[in-house]
Amino acid sequence: MRSILVINPKGGCGKTTIATNLAGYYASHGKSVLLADFDQQASSLDWLAVRPESFPEIQGVAAFEEKFRAGKNIDVLIMDAPAGLHGRPISDLLRRAETIIMPVLPSPLDMRAASRFIENLKKINKVIKAEVKLTAVANRVREHTIAGNELNEYLSRVKLPDGKKLPFMTVLRASQNYIRAAEKGLSIFEFAPYATQVDRDQWKPLLRWLNSTRSRP
Repeated sequence: MRSILVINPKGGCGKTTIATNLAGYYASHGKSVLLADFDQQASSLDWLAVRPESFPEIQGVAAFEEKFRAGKNIDVLIMDAPAGLHGRPISDLLRRAETIIMPVLPSPLDMRAASRFIENLKKINKVIKAEVKLTAVANRVREHTIAGNELNEYLSRVKLPDGKKLPFMTVLRASQNYIRAAEKGLSIFEFAPYATQVDRDQWKPLLRWLNSTRSRP
């Protein structure tokens, strides 16, 4: 089973957008998907609640309410983490994951929060080195802006707890397509390709990485 955790202790960075679009991508490619929502706001489950029955089924679980175990029939587990996690709860989530995606917004506050999160990972360095791969995604970036350029430069300099460079996969623009998808319980990969081609192209580096052995322990 493929297990992917979307996490950043800073709230409002687009974790649910990443998680739900990943779930829709894998479901639309014939995978059996479980979307585990660890956030009490239940935004991922709200997205599932409005998902049309005519589209591939995605199972959901309120992981903030109950312990769960993904069944043998699940191909891909997507975990949407809450904001504000630290210490033991982060370790518990990391033990479930093969891969971490950390979305970061183009603002000084978000970049500093990302640095603190990566610094905290040093306390669980053994877990990171042996059991999970981490990458960053620049999220909700307005094209050709100073803030966007600064975020790109920041992410290109960040180091992991083991001293290696943080993999930085792609830049996702601030797009109305994500709002439309959230409203309908869909992913951008389930709209007509011509309507979301720019956004799909921005996802390609991340998806190539996720579908390669480089993203797995």
